[in-house]
Amino acid sequence: MRPLEDVKILDFTHVLAGPFGTRVLADMGADVVKIMSAVRETGRTQQDSPYYLMWNRNKRSLAFDMRHEESRQLARRLADEADVVIDNFSLGVLDRWNLGYEIVSETNPGVIYVQMSGMGATGPWSDFVTYAPTIHGLGGLTYLTGVPGRGDIGIGYSYNDHQAGLHGAIAVLAALEGRRSTGRGQRVDLSQFEVGVNFAGLALLDWFGNGRSASPVTNREPYDNNAPHGCYPCAGAASDALVDERWVAIACMSDDQWCRFRNVLGDPEWARDPALATTRGRSEAAEILDQRIAEWTKGLTAEVVMERCQAGGVPAGVVQTGLDLCERDPQLKLSGFLAEIEEPHPMAGRTYADRLPIYFERTPCDEYRPAPVVGQHNAEVLSEWLGMSEEDVRRGEEAGYLS
Repeated sequence: MRPLEDVKILDFTHVLAGPFGTRVLADMGADVVKIMSAVRETGRTQQDSPYYLMWNRNKRSLAFDMRHEESRQLARRLADEADVVIDNFSLGVLDRWNLGYEIVSETNPGVIYVQMSGMGATGPWSDFVTYAPTIHGLGGLTYLTGVPGRGDIGIGYSYNDHQAGLHGAIAVLAALEGRRSTGRGQRVDLSQFEVGVNFAGLALLDWFGNGRSASPVTNREPYDNNAPHGCYPCAGAASDALVDERWVAIACMSDDQWCRFRNVLGDPEWARDPALATTRGRSEAAEILDQRIAEWTKGLTAEVVMERCQAGGVPAGVVQTGLDLCERDPQLKLSGFLAEIEEPHPMAGRTYADRLPIYFERTPCDEYRPAPVVGQHNAEVLSEWLGMSEEDVRRGEEAGYLS
C-alpha cells in the first residue's frame, strides 16, 4: 500500500506546474481524478502529446464540458467527496463555476483547496496570465542565470513550473497534516511568482544587506571565491556540431581539493605557482586557471576527466545530454530510474516513466500507469465517488456534458 492511497484529489490543473505536483501525489498513491474535456484539447494538453503523457501518469480522467450546468453540478458533488481540490487556473474560474472554496467548505468542511495561480490571489498583478518563461523573467531567474552582456539568455526549460509543482505537493501534504489536528480543511494560496523570487534569495539579501545589485556570473559562484569552478571542453565529440560537444564540470571548493586536483593534473609547473595556493589567489587568476584546465581537458574524454577527478577526491561530473541519461548513465541504469510503463497507452502505445526519485522502505511507490485519455474513467470514478450507474454515465456522455 502506498502512503497516500486514502486521499482523494480533484485535479483541475493543466500544462505543467499543477500536473507535475499532482503527479507526485499520484505516484505516492493518491486517487488523482483529472478533469478534462475534448473541447479544450490544444497543443500541450492533447492526449497524445509527450508533454501531457509525461506529467499525467498514474491519474484517472473524467470528461467534463464545464459549459454545461450538468457538468458543474457533478463537479460540485465530487468536490464534496474530495479531500483536496487543486487548480492552476487564473483567479476566479472555480468560483464562476460555483466550485469555490467558500461554497464547497460549507458542505465539506474538511476540504483543502490549493490554488496555484501565477501571481497569487492578491496584489496588482493577481490577474496576470503567466507561464514559466514570464515567471523566470519577472522573478529575476532569467537575469541571474544568464551571461554578462546578454539579457536574452536564461533558464532554457520550465524550471519554475517544476518548483511550483513541488511546492503545491508539499502544500497538500502540510494541509492534510493540519487537518489531522483541527478536523478542518483550508484554502492554500500559492504564488508561482513568489516561488521563483524565492530562488533569488542570496541576491535579495545582498541588495538589502549591502546595497549591491546582483549580476549574471555564468558558471562562477556569485557569493564565494572558489576556483576552479566551471565547465570545460573535452575530447570525444561525435562531430563538429554544437550539439555533439562534450564538457565536464569541475568544482574545487577548498584549498585541500585544489591540492588534490593538482595531483590529478600531474602537478604541472604552472599549478605550483604560490599565488594559486589560496582561494583568493585562484579566484583572482580564475580566467587564466580556466584556460590552463581547458588545455588539459581537451585531450581527454569527459568521462575520463570525471573518473580521474573523483578518484582523486575532486568533485567533477560529465555535462550529460539526454542520450547520456537515457542510454549511457550507469547509475540510472542500475536503479531502473527510466523504464517502460507496462500498460500501453490507448493512443501513444509504448510510454516511459522517470520513476519517483524517493524510495520508501515499507510503502514502495513503484506502480506506474500511463496518462489517461479524456473520459477514460467516467463510469469508474462516478460510480466509486458518487454511486452513479453506468446508464446515468452513458446518458451524460450522449448529452455532451460528460465529454
